[in-house]
Amino acid sequence: MGVTHEVTNQVPPLAGHDPIAGDAALAEACRRHAGQDALDSLKAIGALAGSEQAQDWGRLANENPPRLRSHDRYGHRVDEVEFHPAWHELMRTAFEHGLGGAPWAAAPSDHPTAVSSAHPTAAPSAHPAAAPSAHPTAPAAAGEHPHVRRAVGYLGWTQVEMGHACPVTMTYAVVPALRAAPELAARYEPGLTAPAYEFGLVDPAGKRGLVAGMGMTEKQGGSDVRTNTTRAVPQPDGTYALTGHKWFTSAPMSDLFLVLAQLDEGVSCFLVPRVLPDGTRNVFRLQRLKDKLGDRSNASSEVEFEGTTAELVGEPGRGVPTIIEMVNMTRLDCTLGSAATVRAALTQAIHHARHRRAFGALLADQPLMQNVLADLAVESEAATALAVRLAAAVDAGESAFLRLAGAAAKYWVCKRTPAAVAEALEVLGGNGYVEESGLPRLYRQAPLNSIWEGSGNVIALDVLRALGRSSEALAAVRAELDLARGADRRYDAAVARLSAELADPADLPVRARRVAGLLALCLQGSLLLRWAPPETADAFCATRLGGNWSPVLGTLPAGTPLAAIVDRAAVSPV
Repeated sequence: MGVTHEVTNQVPPLAGHDPIAGDAALAEACRRHAGQDALDSLKAIGALAGSEQAQDWGRLANENPPRLRSHDRYGHRVDEVEFHPAWHELMRTAFEHGLGGAPWAAAPSDHPTAVSSAHPTAAPSAHPAAAPSAHPTAPAAAGEHPHVRRAVGYLGWTQVEMGHACPVTMTYAVVPALRAAPELAARYEPGLTAPAYEFGLVDPAGKRGLVAGMGMTEKQGGSDVRTNTTRAVPQPDGTYALTGHKWFTSAPMSDLFLVLAQLDEGVSCFLVPRVLPDGTRNVFRLQRLKDKLGDRSNASSEVEFEGTTAELVGEPGRGVPTIIEMVNMTRLDCTLGSAATVRAALTQAIHHARHRRAFGALLADQPLMQNVLADLAVESEAATALAVRLAAAVDAGESAFLRLAGAAAKYWVCKRTPAAVAEALEVLGGNGYVEESGLPRLYRQAPLNSIWEGSGNVIALDVLRALGRSSEALAAVRAELDLARGADRRYDAAVARLSAELADPADLPVRARRVAGLLALCLQGSLLLRWAPPETADAFCATRLGGNWSPVLGTLPAGTPLAAIVDRAAVSPV
């Protein structure tokens, strides 16, 4: 066995890299929108994200999924979920490094995305397709751009394990919605924005850090939340009693939840704590945990409310507009999370190709493999640039831009992720199909963000709603697109096609996916033409915008400097 079992031509473990500062596209996006100080503030979490220890946490959290404990040993109902210690390490790291609600602590009490729609970045003085070094970056302290700093950290850290990102995202996203109820915001916002993680069901007022969740969907409606049947009944003390069933409630051990329920005035938004101020547990009956395709480390549950105590957030009957404040932020994180998933798969693929030999040469030196890797790199950089640009819009208060660009980006980047991860998995061949490689976990995770908070059709139709209801939204996006006008004829032609699509009112719902996708592609093209190296921008325009695009990755045209694109995408060590 010793002779036949000699191990050769196997790829060494991928560890000791920094997926934040070591990723050229992500690091440049951080410097561009937030400055070097913001990037420097993420050194510790970047080094940890690329470590063997963090990778073990991700593996263990998925191999040991959460377990439901409905009752204690004496028969008392407790409705608790137990997690592996690795899950708590992931959560603790995310929250202590400010990836939860921390950015809102630096923001004004009114939602900053409602401040203005001015564009935060002047057009570059150099030619739009110039190399990144030609573009000036304004130095700024990390605290001046908290949402960009947080987005960059989130994109890097969640490459370790995506399941725990769900409660991290909901804690981040709940704050602007909760500000519709100033008294509740004053009570809970300090805990929601604290860089602290404290697990356990106790009165949230006494905890250093809080975790938030949400419960919107029900079994009869899904995304159609106006059909919700959960009822809210006013109580003499000013609270409400909820009765109903929620079909998907993620992270049920969170401290607070935003939920939708019906009042006589219509669907309304409520805050539900797991533990009441007197220390007793609220009625929050966990019926079961979902057995899911991916996202295995995260507990998604069905919850029964029966006289559950809740407090109103916002105006009665205005629950959907209230919770949309949360949804706008979860869309940002869906885009960031999908970009992170693509980036994690690309990193694995490049690492494998640079160490594995086949047919007498390294895979990375073979032209067709270079084409696949370069195409994946272009896809990843486009997703990264757009995701971080959305975070910059939060910092700048560009609500109009975020309303439309956020929906289009959520649709497109999330929709592209499964294909990109599948291609990266194929780079590893059979080695990528076994669990130990980590690629199957990424592949199972890949469709999630496209489904969460509205699947492809829902988001594409919401793009049309944003176009129809706000001329400011379209104007803000057009201003972004205009910044790259004249840099590339294929880009200009794509923007013209987009304008023609929008000008034709016939059958717009049927064309909603086409419109949403083209809008996202044009936004990505504008960003790459202004900020990416010329070879990356040219490859993007030649394929995604120029009509010479196959749905299969790895079809960049002959003459593309493939090696240079792959070299840029290789993650450098710590």
